[in-house]
Order: sequence, then structure tokens, then C-alpha cells
Amino acid sequence: MLDQKNLLLAVVISLIILFGYEYFFAPPPPAPGQGAQQTAGQTAGQTAGQLAPGQAPAVPGAAPGATAAGAPPAPTSAGQPPAAAQTGAAILPRDEVLKLAPRVPINSPRLHGSVSLKGGRIDDLTLADYRVNLEPDSREIVLALPPEGAQPWLAEFGWVPAAAGIAVPDGDTVWQAEQTTLTPGQPLTLTWDNGQGLKFVRTIALDDQYMFQVSQRVENTTDSPVTLYPYGLILRTDPPPGSGLYILHEGPLGVFDETLKEVDYDDLREDGPVTNTTTGGWLGITDKYWLMALAPDPAQQVQTSMKATAMAPRPGMPAEFLAEGKDEMLKSWRYQVDFLGQPQQIAPGQSVEVKSHLFAGVKKAKMLDDYAEKYNIDRFDLAIDFGWFYFLTKPFFYILTWLNGLIGNFGLAIIAFTVCLKILLFPLANKSYRAMSKMKKLGPEVKAMQERFKDDKMRLNQEMMNLYKREKVSPLSGCLPILVQIPIFFALYKVLFVSVEMRHAPFFGWIKDLSAPDPTSVFNLFGLIPWDPPQLLTIGIWPLIMGASMFLQQKMNPTPPDPTQAKVMMMLPVIFTFMLAHFPAGLVIYWTCNNSLSIAQQWVIMRRMGVKIGN
Repeated sequence: MLDQKNLLLAVVISLIILFGYEYFFAPPPPAPGQGAQQTAGQTAGQTAGQLAPGQAPAVPGAAPGATAAGAPPAPTSAGQPPAAAQTGAAILPRDEVLKLAPRVPINSPRLHGSVSLKGGRIDDLTLADYRVNLEPDSREIVLALPPEGAQPWLAEFGWVPAAAGIAVPDGDTVWQAEQTTLTPGQPLTLTWDNGQGLKFVRTIALDDQYMFQVSQRVENTTDSPVTLYPYGLILRTDPPPGSGLYILHEGPLGVFDETLKEVDYDDLREDGPVTNTTTGGWLGITDKYWLMALAPDPAQQVQTSMKATAMAPRPGMPAEFLAEGKDEMLKSWRYQVDFLGQPQQIAPGQSVEVKSHLFAGVKKAKMLDDYAEKYNIDRFDLAIDFGWFYFLTKPFFYILTWLNGLIGNFGLAIIAFTVCLKILLFPLANKSYRAMSKMKKLGPEVKAMQERFKDDKMRLNQEMMNLYKREKVSPLSGCLPILVQIPIFFALYKVLFVSVEMRHAPFFGWIKDLSAPDPTSVFNLFGLIPWDPPQLLTIGIWPLIMGASMFLQQKMNPTPPDPTQAKVMMMLPVIFTFMLAHFPAGLVIYWTCNNSLSIAQQWVIMRRMGVKIGN
């Protein structure tokens, strides 16, 4: 029994250490209204280093300067980014930014926004189905934002010439549009003539979800062949404070030759660019729920790069950046992921066309799986950080989604899921509870042995082991349900934490978002007292119910022989109550229902075996 309690105590301490970091040391989440993933931008008057357009990838073996005309010079080698821009233009509100260039509106069921004719960039997107918070007047989530705005996030496509002297479209090029609106049924065609005999045609198509297809065609009317490299890039500057908590990945990532590569923002700043050569796959920049990702032609080999470039110091740097006390955080940082395709030789009088895809939207698991199959995008579902227990997390997600489709409420789906798990694990739990009941029945004999051999610990242990062997019970048998619950707990936590389907999913009563902690607190009498307690003291109704269920279940278990250990075990429900109070409400509901079903099962077994219930 001692080994069993020590194991449980070790598990609890591990959980406290693992999750305690998130609440005491991890960067604070952005305040409401901050962050490109939440708002349209900062107010006028805030200043920072202006962001230059995306930097075209370098051509292998080309002379310096062989990049898109007008774009910043490409690095001469990996690890040698260009010097930071030293400008101090004001950051503009989104409404003003969108007036700086002619635009073609995007109108689809899932996306609102526009394509900038200056540069032909996709740099203005909002998510029609997702709001910043649960308030009725809450604004749509802003995904993409132009370079002049706060915390820009955009996608850009183009060509890099194999030799200098060939004019290609760049970030300042003003394209001509053949349509007035981009819709799922009406692609947008952009054209530009370089005045040297090359005509560039870019066609942007959008489905009814979040996938763009970008076709780039070049027509050569000169008398000489021309060689160009197609590229695509995603650019982001200064992700919101709080991005990149240890419990999930936020930042650059991609799948190269069927292998997932995740790179943290700080690793790019400190270690320099990350490059790969791959056939197939994808790369992008992700947030917890939102993603912008490039998928080149899966049949073509491409060179990929992830890099961070230091920009000018930002006079209007938010306090949360300055509070970090790190020199690198006192700058503005530009993060870019890009791919460079194979050289395309265009003979005189001929044309060439390349196609790629851009995903810009919400990370829905089923949707990513469908896109992966439809467009042959390797392991696209890994854009969702399902964690170490991927083999459990993803099936759990699909089971919960299926149950929600039947029941119509994710909270009830979690309860139904808990019941299904208890049925599945019934044989294991039944064996364990029978063993624990036998252990409790042997309690008086164990106590008598402790009195008889209190001065001879070796003899006491020997007699206790003989007793367990004679009665055919194992002190470790009660550990099995706990060990099984650990991966289930973490997998379900991941589902609730990273699945956008759980975001703002209501239960009943005061639980309006199963992915967020219970908003009530016992320390202000659940809102009756006009006081907002600190986060550590925010203990809601569901965590209290969970703690009570854990206390009742513990009272049904055998009492540890050591008084000190017994006191420690009595504190576990209190510790778990405080700890799980800051976890998603859906997870607390699962744990409460699991405890309740375990109590009922254990009560029935103990009654049948004639064991006294309670200590």
C-alpha cells in the first residue's frame, strides 16, 4: 500500500510541476483587445519601425541583387539576414491601412477582406464565423493585416530572376485586376507587364472555406529565353505577447519529407535561419487556433526557409515586451517562412505556369484532413498541436465531435465520453476496486501487525507481504486505474486546449466556454461580492464539486498506515481543486464525472464484499 500511495503522490507532484509553470512563469496572455489574432490593430499615435514588404528568397548561385526588383537584398548565405530597416513610421489603424492601396474585396462564407493590388498580396482577412469574445458586439477575428498595420501577417507570391536586369513584380508593383470581387465562384486575375517583353498573370481562386489556389503564369514575347524561380512567402511581425507557451507550439512550422519541423520564435532569433530541401509538404506560421500555410506543388522539389530579421527599435513598444528585460525583445522582429521553386525556363513566344496553395484560416481537424487528401498535402493535420499523445488525442477529438453531433452539446458529449471510457475500462477498474476492498478488509490485521512489530520494521514488512500473498492481494493493484487515467487526462486536456471546435462551446448555466476555466469564484461568493479575486484564488463551482468527489472517493479507500502519509493524502483533494480550477471547464467536468462513476462502482463492489464504506 505504501508503494501505491508513493506512486500517486509522485504523479500529483509531477502534475503540479508540469502545469504550475504555465500559471506562474509563462508569459501572460494578451489583454482583451490586443494581438493581431484578436483585434484589427492598435490605435493611431503608436509608432514603430515600418515593415518592408516580404523578402524574396535568394536564388542559388546567383549574383547578389538577383531578387525581385525593389525588394530588400537577399541574404548572401543562410544565417546572413539583411540589415534591419531603420524607419519610424507610425502604425496605422486597420481602416486607414486599407486605404493606402487599391484593393479587390474578398467575399466568401468564411472569409472577409481584400487583395491588395499593390504587390498583389493577400494581406487583409477576417474570419466571418469567429469573434474575439462572447460579447454580442464582438468583432471578427483579424487574421491577415498589411505591413503598415500593427503586428502584420500576410502572404506574398512572385518570381525571382536567375540573372540581374530582368524586371519582375515586387511589393510596390500595382497590378491590374480583371474582376471587381474575389468569391468562391469567381477567381481574381491580376496582370502586369514589365515593359521588357514579359507579361505576368496571377490568378487567385478561393474555395468556400479557407484555401486559396494561386496560379502564376509568365508569357515571354521576347526573342530570348528567360529563367525565373517561383516563390511564395508568409510574413509576420511581432506576434502577440504570450505566444509560444510550452504546452503548445505557436510560430513557424512545416512538414518536410513527411517529417514535422516546429521552430520557436526565440530559436529563430537566437540560432538563425532554418532551411530544408523537400518534395511535397507545407510550411507556415501558426497560432493556437489560426494558421497561414503555403503548400507548393507536391510533385516539385523546393527549397524552404524560416528566418527572423531584427527591425528598428520600436518607440511605442508595449510594456509587456519591455518587461521581459531582454535585449532582443526591445526590437521589432520580422518572421518569414518561404519556399523557392525549381527554375522555369520560358522560351521565346512561350509561357509557363506554376500553382501553389495558401491556407489562411481556422485549424479544423476534419477540414485539414480533407485538404490533405484533396491536394496531396503531407500530414497537414499536424498543424494542430495534438501533443505527445497524438495517437489518443486525435481519436478522442473525433469521438467527442461525433457525440456532439448526436447530442448537440459538447459538455454532454464529454459526459457521454466519460461513460463510454468507464465501460471500456470496467474490467480493469473492477479488478482494482476488488483488490482495494480486500486491502481495506485486511486493515485491522495490518494495524495489529504494526502494533506487534512496531520495533522491528523488517519483520513487519515480511509479515505484511506474507499476509498479502496468503490473501492473494497486491498493494499495487489500485495503481492501474490511475496509470491508465494519466494519458487519457493529458489527451483530453489537449483536445480541449487546442481544438477550435471547443472554443466558445457552451455547456449549461454559467459555463459559456468549455475551453476556458470556470469563471465563478468561491472567494467572492460566486459574484455576490463585488470583488475580482486574483487568478490563484479563482475557485469555481465545478472545481469545488470535483474536489468534493475526490474527497469522497478517497474516504472509500484504505487508510494509509502512516499518519503523516494519511494527512498528505487528505490534502490531495484540496491541491487538485486549486490546480484544476485554472484548467478548461470541460476537463473539470470530465474529472468530476469520472470520480462520480468510480465512487458508484466502488460502492457497489464494497457492499457486495461486505466491506465497511468510509474510514
